[in-house]
Amino acid sequence: MLCVVPPEPKVNRETGEIRKDRDDNPVWVVGVAVRQQGNRRMDAIEVAVPGPLQGIAEGMRVTVVDLVAIAWEIGGRSGTSFRASAVRPESPAPASSVPPRGAKSAGGEG
Repeated sequence: MLCVVPPEPKVNRETGEIRKDRDDNPVWVVGVAVRQQGNRRMDAIEVAVPGPLQGIAEGMRVTVVDLVAIAWEIGGRSGTSFRASAVRPESPAPASSVPPRGAKSAGGEG
């Protein structure tokens, strides 16, 4: 997954206060691009997580932990909201022990 909108606090538009979860943690939102496996189409979703979130910037690969989709309907409108327990920067891939294509092996053959 890719961060497309950096994390920011989720603010109650009526009161201007930062929203809190049931454990009284501030709620932050981050925009994440997701692609369905086997499909070229990509969607951006807004994921709510306990915050604050640090170390995440636009364009960075991220890992979303315990992602849950919640269908809702209010006043004739409906949609899906997304919640996770954490969003973390993706760890860099470990260095491969396999030599690049065309490289000679230690034995001199390649």
